[in-house]
Amino acid sequence: MEWHQHDQRTGEDAISGGHKGPILVYAAKVPSGQTAATWDGSGAVWFKLYESGLISASSQTWASDIVNANGGKHSLVIPKCIPTGQYLLRVESIALHVAQSYPGAQFYLGCAQLNISGGGSGSPSPLVAFPGAYKGSDPGITVNIYNNLQSYTIPGPAV
Repeated sequence: MEWHQHDQRTGEDAISGGHKGPILVYAAKVPSGQTAATWDGSGAVWFKLYESGLISASSQTWASDIVNANGGKHSLVIPKCIPTGQYLLRVESIALHVAQSYPGAQFYLGCAQLNISGGGSGSPSPLVAFPGAYKGSDPGITVNIYNNLQSYTIPGPAV
């Protein structure tokens, strides 16, 4: 995955340095008889593949800081238990710099089509729908990150 706030200009962070927050990745298996190019991903079909939030409370280092340190790039390993097939991938960066009240959190999304081969026989769950996976009152959506935050609850289901 790769983020840039502009068309890969040099000299600036990939994600604005003030837009601290988590990185989340979801996937949805394309139903049999459809393709990733035409399926819209609606309904409770999304499972969380990855999440990273507050990395260090003492330094207030967030997953978004790691993306910036890596020049906008972030990678993950698809678990071997994920079944073979076509998937839609949803990658999120949630900026929490004004999230102390609702609706302050800012959602930056990217999507991709993915074909997994040699997969396993797992049944990823729980499944959620977008919109609908988060509520404004979720502790990971409405949060003051400027008050010596010691822990952070990443929104959405478990990985």
